[in-house]
Amino acid sequence: METVQKTPRRYTLLSRFRYAFDNFMSKGSFTLMAWLGILTMFLISILAVVIMFLELTPEGKDDLNFWQAYWLNITHVLDPGNVGQHEKGWEFMTFMLVVTLIGIIIISTLIGLISNGILDKIEELRKGRSFVIEEDHVLILGWSSKIFTIISELVIANENQKDPTVVVLADMDKVKMEDEIRDKVGATKNTRIICRRGNPIDLHDLQIANPESSKSIIILDTEKENSDSQIIKTILAIVSNRKERKEAYHITAEIKSAHNYHVAKMVGRDEVELILSDEFISKIMVQTSRQSGLSVVYTELMDFGGDEIYFVEEPKMIGKTFLETLFSYEDSSIIGIQQRDGKVLVNPDMKTRVARGDKLIGITEDDDTLVLSKRGLNNLRIDRKVILPGEHTSSRTSESILVIGWNERASTVIKELDNYVKEGSRIRVVASMESPKEIVESLVEETKNVSLDFSQTNTTDMEALEKLDCPQYDYIILLCYQTHYPIQEADAQTLITLLHLRDISQRSPRKLKIVSEMLDIRNRKLADVTRADDFIVSDKLLSLLMTQVAENKYLMRVFEDLFDAEGSEIYIKPIKGYVRTGVPMNFYTVLEAAARRGEIAIGYRIMEDSKEAERGYGVVINPVKSHRVSFHEEDRIIVLAED
Repeated sequence: METVQKTPRRYTLLSRFRYAFDNFMSKGSFTLMAWLGILTMFLISILAVVIMFLELTPEGKDDLNFWQAYWLNITHVLDPGNVGQHEKGWEFMTFMLVVTLIGIIIISTLIGLISNGILDKIEELRKGRSFVIEEDHVLILGWSSKIFTIISELVIANENQKDPTVVVLADMDKVKMEDEIRDKVGATKNTRIICRRGNPIDLHDLQIANPESSKSIIILDTEKENSDSQIIKTILAIVSNRKERKEAYHITAEIKSAHNYHVAKMVGRDEVELILSDEFISKIMVQTSRQSGLSVVYTELMDFGGDEIYFVEEPKMIGKTFLETLFSYEDSSIIGIQQRDGKVLVNPDMKTRVARGDKLIGITEDDDTLVLSKRGLNNLRIDRKVILPGEHTSSRTSESILVIGWNERASTVIKELDNYVKEGSRIRVVASMESPKEIVESLVEETKNVSLDFSQTNTTDMEALEKLDCPQYDYIILLCYQTHYPIQEADAQTLITLLHLRDISQRSPRKLKIVSEMLDIRNRKLADVTRADDFIVSDKLLSLLMTQVAENKYLMRVFEDLFDAEGSEIYIKPIKGYVRTGVPMNFYTVLEAAARRGEIAIGYRIMEDSKEAERGYGVVINPVKSHRVSFHEEDRIIVLAED
């Protein structure tokens, strides 16, 4: 095969010079400054030779050697004022004026290069691409509306920490991230927030945030399609590139689809705690809809503003029964045991003994307040006369539930309801479109305790909602049309329906119990919740849970137990079934009444304050056990129980 010789193109000398000059100028300010210095020294040397060759000397000097001429030129280049010191010898004065003008050009160029170099460095820093040199920092990967709640909670959690740091790595402008955090989070107290720009699934970008030195890592859902695959890639990027890190990572991530859960767990193994966001929100909606005030309890346990769940190893409790540990803490409520092998037991048998290496799980104000009481077990002043006989009887009755709206979580919500309600209960599903009908019909075979029916109607129309006879239902679950509309439009439709339902509730003698769903945390504020029975589930609760788990990975086992229909959950029951009402008593007495039934009392609800938001809608979690309180007939006790 014949090779064709290409004729090289001919370029003019000027074109080649321009090309070389462009390449030279693109090398950056500091390179140009170095070359400017070399060129200046070379030029001054030539000028020194010229002075010697022309025998030009200043007033009072006969001749100059090279270094004297060199120094003379340098002083005139650096300081233009020196030219005014010469009054005789026009040839010398004219030459020094030329040198001074050259110096002005050089110095001006140098100042421009320095200024441009500083601006380039500032611009580089604004891009957020510099390496983070931090130790034991919390690393947040990705950006979504959840980040503001997470950072706010971390700020509260870090109040008693020394120099805490939160690093955010997201594919977003660094300055914009900092501005949004400053605007929506506000003052971060002693917590430093560092933002960097980069793609979390890119190994090079990931190293900018220094994950090897992090205390914990939170991976956020990107709120886009295929977000699960992006999260799995991020987990893989972290665990496969540990470099000098020897200890296991502490990663918290959310996964939308249960189908991707096992893949993500296989990649992250014991180093990652996964939260199935759709399943979590579904369980929250079901549990909070069935019990008035439960939403306040969960919010209290998940945020860092009040009492939270902590773990403590207490040598003095070794060999004690779980029942004895309940009464050994006055300002904290013990709810379980974490065994030495990491297994978590929530509300175990009261005769279970604490072994060496076990940790107690308790609700308390902070991680340094879970301390033993100075009171002895014989000095608790329990009034056993007011405790009523503890006979375990199921109080469940068949329920009638209205589900308005539809999305991918609806099927999970219905299945969860089926786990809790009594046989013979009824669920009616109402949506604006016909498509959910087939899914509802298929769920009939999968449910055992509920009967299902579906109807299509305009769920944002007041007249259509009134025809549903909403007050006849025990509670209403309002779902957003996430799979049918964009986020803001879906939230807008949910908000319109919610306002109509509230109006119906105001005009009805029977107040409606409503649990609704908002996709965007910011839209939750527009709804302006006014009652504990009118709760809005949003990503805020998911953000709170992720923050809690990021602080302690074993908390995931506790919340999994609390949200599971099997095992112990939180119930709000009539106090009159436990103790006599109208009699002052301390909370040790209430704790004893619950313990006799195999339950743990963690608080109570004063119904007189159930409409007062400033008083937590009457909900009191982890009360001081020695304080005395008098209950009324309608008041409630908050317990951990199996039923």
